Amino acid sequence: IGVDKDTMPLKTILEEAEEKGLLTGLVATSTIVHATPASFIAHNKYRRNYEEIAEDFLKTDIEYFVGGGKKYFDRREKDDRNLLDELREKGYFIGDYLLDFTDFKKKISDKERVAYLSSDKDPLPVSQGRDYLIDAAITGIDFLDTRADEGFFMMIESSQIDWGGHANNEEYIISEFIEFSELLDKVLDWAARDGETLVIVTADHETGGFTIQPGSTFNELKTAFTSKKHSGDFIPVFAYGPSSLLFSGIYENFQIYHKMRAAFQWEK
Repeated sequence: IGVDKDTMPLKTILEEAEEKGLLTGLVATSTIVHATPASFIAHNKYRRNYEEIAEDFLKTDIEYFVGGGKKYFDRREKDDRNLLDELREKGYFIGDYLLDFTDFKKKISDKERVAYLSSDKDPLPVSQGRDYLIDAAITGIDFLDTRADEGFFMMIESSQIDWGGHANNEEYIISEFIEFSELLDKVLDWAARDGETLVIVTADHETGGFTIQPGSTFNELKTAFTSKKHSGDFIPVFAYGPSSLLFSGIYENFQIYHKMRAAFQWEK
């Protein structure tokens, strides 16, 4: 997570954004220390060192983050540290699943840094009642935008689409994707009104070899899987807004980082 082949730290796009005066945020439907959000903020030789990854949140100035994994911050096995108390000392206003997000967001209007831990460990699937993703993402965009003089960077992950692929569960995939699609509608509407925001939509990989089979209709899909692991399928990259043409073509996924830097007009 955020290291090179010799496990030496590599600066992430989020950390670069912070250094250049942008405000930053992370929102995920996994734990906030899971692989994707962690890759933007942490440096560790093993993606499942969750308690160590949680410590790295104290080493940045990220302004807004929402996801599960409260236990890795305040009831740790490796030490007696309470990272939530340490975050509060750094100026964070912190909430958790004991207060619904819709009530929590009413309290953040005058805050500078905000964190919300949506579950103790992994959040529930949307089909089982998890309902914070859309609200937390749009709230976060507004939160950063109103405070940012130089702009903002936010990563939003609908994490559990992948989990449905690992489980070869089409209903899991589809229900998570429907929520993500609804979120994307709102994000694109926001970006269209703003006129200065680049939106990038992609994934790190496909999971399960999920395919739509002959005989499917718009209202009833026949599906199949080839694996419970990641596949080698090409992954689309969609982009909307300023510099979106940078993301056309076929390229290795690490190039997305360099294209984001080019969109920011950062020198090499």
